[in-house]
Amino acid sequence: MSDSVAERPQGEQPVASAAAQRALLAHLRHELRTPINAILGYSEMLTEDAAEAGHERLASDLGKIRSAGGRLLDIVNRLLDPAHIESHAGELDLAEVEARLRHDVRVPSSTVIGYAELLQEEAAELGQEHLIEDLQKIHAAGKRLIEQIGTIVRLSGMQGESAPAPAAEIPHLVRDALSAIRPLESAHAAPARGEQGAVLVVDDSPTNRDLLSRRLARDGYAVTVAENGREALERISERAFDLVLLDLMMPELNGFEVLRHMKGDERLRHIPVIMISALDEIDSVVRCIEMGAEDYLPKPFNPTLLQARISSSMERKRLRDREQAYLEQLAVERERSERLLLNVLPQPIAERLKRGETEIADSFAEATVLFSDLVGFTEIAARLAPTELVRRLNVIFSAFDELAERHKLEKIKTIGDAYLIVGGLPALRADHAEAVAEMALDMLAVTHRLAEESGDSFQIRVGIHTGPVVAGVVGTTKFTYDLWGDTVNTASRMESYGIPGTIQVSEATYVRLRERFHFQERGPIEVKGKGRLRTYLLTGRQDAPSSTAG
Repeated sequence: MSDSVAERPQGEQPVASAAAQRALLAHLRHELRTPINAILGYSEMLTEDAAEAGHERLASDLGKIRSAGGRLLDIVNRLLDPAHIESHAGELDLAEVEARLRHDVRVPSSTVIGYAELLQEEAAELGQEHLIEDLQKIHAAGKRLIEQIGTIVRLSGMQGESAPAPAAEIPHLVRDALSAIRPLESAHAAPARGEQGAVLVVDDSPTNRDLLSRRLARDGYAVTVAENGREALERISERAFDLVLLDLMMPELNGFEVLRHMKGDERLRHIPVIMISALDEIDSVVRCIEMGAEDYLPKPFNPTLLQARISSSMERKRLRDREQAYLEQLAVERERSERLLLNVLPQPIAERLKRGETEIADSFAEATVLFSDLVGFTEIAARLAPTELVRRLNVIFSAFDELAERHKLEKIKTIGDAYLIVGGLPALRADHAEAVAEMALDMLAVTHRLAEESGDSFQIRVGIHTGPVVAGVVGTTKFTYDLWGDTVNTASRMESYGIPGTIQVSEATYVRLRERFHFQERGPIEVKGKGRLRTYLLTGRQDAPSSTAG
């Protein structure tokens, strides 16, 4: 603030607006509570240390410093309380406030400074040199409090204006306070480890950072500090924290802005934040909570209350983390269940079941069904150990499964060493007969290769028929997708009455494929339950060489 402003007559007019008066009072409380916070914090820790070391007189004198600090806090809270101002003069007279503060804090501040000097000497005599540094900090805080009271009168220059002072003439910290506690409706909306846990302490005051970090370290927390908002965001991006203790009024990036950034970031919004500030305006408290802060504690903080709030926030985070882990595990299990479901059912059918359909049965006017059987494998299985038998079958059927996926056909089931697939359902396709024929030829080639590789003598026999079918899901606990109808029976007969190493198709299938594939007419054969049926042997594709012309 310039000298010309500081030299204006004191107490001529009230601060221009109620909002400005509240902001100025909040700023003054913030500035005066900071050294008081240091007095209370260091004296409490030193009292504990002295008591643990058995120095009762030292602990008693430190208790006097702590009591004096408590009286100082009461005085500041009382004299700078807006309700107190209104009940006396109704208007803020900074010169009067400064005079009353000087008068009322004289005795307790002298107690703090005097005992801090005296106890430095006693600590040295008792060999407790490690206490001296903190006693010096208490002494400096007492002096700083007196100096801060002396600066209040400089702010009274603001009172000579009948209209709100331009923003450039208001000290930046007061301007920050005005911004921080402006009406909630005018605020911009937020964008959409030790054993106890890892805590980030963010405060621009070295004393506050030291007090908080030491207090938390004593309680078993792994503490990291940041001196401003920008540094805090850097620390958060570097490692994970279980809790952030965030000062409200800081240069560059204040606590509101850090909180807004964290709650607007999907990766950071789960980290609990406790705001700690000497700015105790109720609008600020409400705004912080609405923006997502877990809690708001005024300075100087009560260590017991601070620990309780931290423990509560940590426990809530642990419960949220546990819930998140449970939900993630649930998602993994759901995905695994869906994969298993897709191994049993076609995807369109599985989707219908998930949507709540309980009875699934569909009629298809035309589909192509393929049955296959391994000829000679029964004799081989009789001499194999169970694990080797299953391994051999798994190799063969896995190869068939890959072919079914490649040709976009639906595997229905395996029965022993028999294999059943269908084309044209559940998703309709016009080329279902062609796709099944292509797969049948590939199955012959794969079976021949696998038999040669294993040194065993077995062949595959394939039967195909095209016609109408019914498909649906049966069962409740061990459900399956299956086919019914005469088409299925005829395809099975085509396989069982076929020749090992060949693909036998019905006349219906032959009619659909004769323009694109080579066939050998086998002639009418007697089929149980069907009479005499004309059948054909599929021998190859018309764009590839065939052993027999069709």
